[in-house]
Amino acid sequence: MILSCLHDIRILFTSLALFCAAIVNASPSLPHAYLRQVEFPAIDTSHLNILNPYPDKPRLTFSSSGTFKLTVFSDLHYGENPWDDWGPQQDVNSTRLMRRVLSSEKPDYVVLNGDLITGENTFRENSTTLIDRIVAPLNEAKIPFSSTQGNHDNEQNITHLEEIRREQRDSYLSYTRTAPPGIGGEGGEGTYWVPIYENATDLTPALILWFFDSRGGWSPGSTSTPLPDWVDASVAGWIERETAAMEAGWDSVEKRERGALAFVHIPPHAIENVQKTLNTTTSPGLNADTLSQGSTQATSNPSSAGKDQPFWDALNTNIKNLHAVISGHDHGDEWCAREPSKDVIFCFDKHSGYGGYSSAGWGHGVRNIVFPSADPASGLETWILLEDGQTRARVTLDENYGR
Repeated sequence: MILSCLHDIRILFTSLALFCAAIVNASPSLPHAYLRQVEFPAIDTSHLNILNPYPDKPRLTFSSSGTFKLTVFSDLHYGENPWDDWGPQQDVNSTRLMRRVLSSEKPDYVVLNGDLITGENTFRENSTTLIDRIVAPLNEAKIPFSSTQGNHDNEQNITHLEEIRREQRDSYLSYTRTAPPGIGGEGGEGTYWVPIYENATDLTPALILWFFDSRGGWSPGSTSTPLPDWVDASVAGWIERETAAMEAGWDSVEKRERGALAFVHIPPHAIENVQKTLNTTTSPGLNADTLSQGSTQATSNPSSAGKDQPFWDALNTNIKNLHAVISGHDHGDEWCAREPSKDVIFCFDKHSGYGGYSSAGWGHGVRNIVFPSADPASGLETWILLEDGQTRARVTLDENYGR
């Protein structure tokens, strides 16, 4: 009976899609990227609420050409040195970069991968207003997006939760969510997933984007103390439960393989060993930050060593067709490589913001990622794009990469 009803619903929404497409063709003055996000209504999956986390938002889909392009901005570090002329100018430069990249690349989706703000430099009375400035170029370009938060987003005058709530208030295009109660640990509210459909009328998604909160930084208030710098162990059980629910719910309606891509600001601790044997020919790109204490999860304090292992194990055990894990944090690195213990590809972002530490010749830019199709067996194309239009470190992430 349920499958029969779903079949009828699918026919109904196919008809609605055709009707909306006619409206789109009659409205050429509106931006195509925006139309693609709003032209089809969301399919009601109220019988499986956990599998429809955005009942009030448009469905996110692959483009009409069958591809899906993400642009990743990382370590924007807005709000640095607000007490002098240098600091505010860096925010102006970062906003210019965002607008240039969004205009030239026209991505289907944007990820802000942590350290949106240099929280230790902010004032309590205006810290969240920096989020307004960060999302403004995305609102102008009408591009949907999600964010993770980084260690600099948890400080005495700002928290991950406050940033998320401000972002949600600022933009209907934000797909950032908070984790369920009890998941993520102190300061780690930003763990969630986003479904991407091949077509707006499909019953199940073709791709899942996963976002994990690696915490770090400091607790808020006058008695501020250091926060753990790893994805909390509670997330491991959550991953297991979420993936089990996806398989039980979606597979009962439509059998299909789904791809996955994961974002977390601080790299897992296992990546430190990857750098030690890095082949810079097959893993091109800047490799200027030596990974050491504080560079990866659970390494700021030697007593915390290995505490991100439950997350790392659960991620790689339960999430099928995981194309790659993407991190920022270490501004001088921008390479991809295969992590051998889990046989998974890891990539660094590109330092985007003019705030935060840098060095001559590093430049500022983004990581682009293109899915050539919704088939999870297809390799991803990814490369670093600098603000001036130069590209480097272009690789194809497929089953042969790094082997």
